Amino acid sequence: MAKHIKDLFDLTGKTAIVTGGSRGIGAEMAEGLAEAGANLMLCARRAEWLDETVSGFQAKNYNVEGKLCDVSKPEEIQAVVDETIGKFGAIDVLINNAGISWGAMPEEMPLERWQQVLDVNLTGCFLFAQAAGREMLKRKSGSIINIASISGITSSANGPFYAGYAASKAGLIGLTRELAASWGRKGIRVNAIAPGFFHSRLADSVIDIYERSIQENNVIPRIGEEGELKGAAVFLASDASSYITGQTIVVDGGMTV
Repeated sequence: MAKHIKDLFDLTGKTAIVTGGSRGIGAEMAEGLAEAGANLMLCARRAEWLDETVSGFQAKNYNVEGKLCDVSKPEEIQAVVDETIGKFGAIDVLINNAGISWGAMPEEMPLERWQQVLDVNLTGCFLFAQAAGREMLKRKSGSIINIASISGITSSANGPFYAGYAASKAGLIGLTRELAASWGRKGIRVNAIAPGFFHSRLADSVIDIYERSIQENNVIPRIGEEGELKGAAVFLASDASSYITGQTIVVDGGMTV
């Protein structure tokens, strides 16, 4: 007998780690998982933002913990994984959302900035998937969701120009496929979400430049709104997507069609 649709999206009793979970789309997706019943471990680099979000979620009676973490540092990643297992007993979902950017023309891109972006956006996602994946493999079950970007799929002669960011997000889409292929027969699904333009600390400076063009040219002629990534995150985290792996779901209002 097939599950009822409400049961397919139910995350009650599941535990999710969300990196970059203190603000913006990370906090939004985390809240979606909590609304579906999941326990949360939120990670971020800045205590003031993380503490505020954790307190706000706890006030809504979500079962949530927070831990500082720089995803470019393997020892900090392992500490998050260990504490999550200690607090909740398992890791069912990982959302690799932490990311940074650096804008510059390619000929002017400082190597240290290129490396920093790759270390966080690509290597950090691999390291977190590796650490969480080891725990998921023990139980032969889990869902990993990598937050890519349409910049990993398409570019524009009008910019924004951020070679490291674009390369990291294209790499993350490839990594998603490879992890899905590597772990699919061991019970772990790995998918990606590629958002278009959503308001966030990272994106707002670019949105200010391109919002009018988006309004004129996008299939859905506006910036993405708060809440419009929740559904994709819950879908990929839950049994509703139990036969989907290695895929990148683009949430961009039709920008890349």
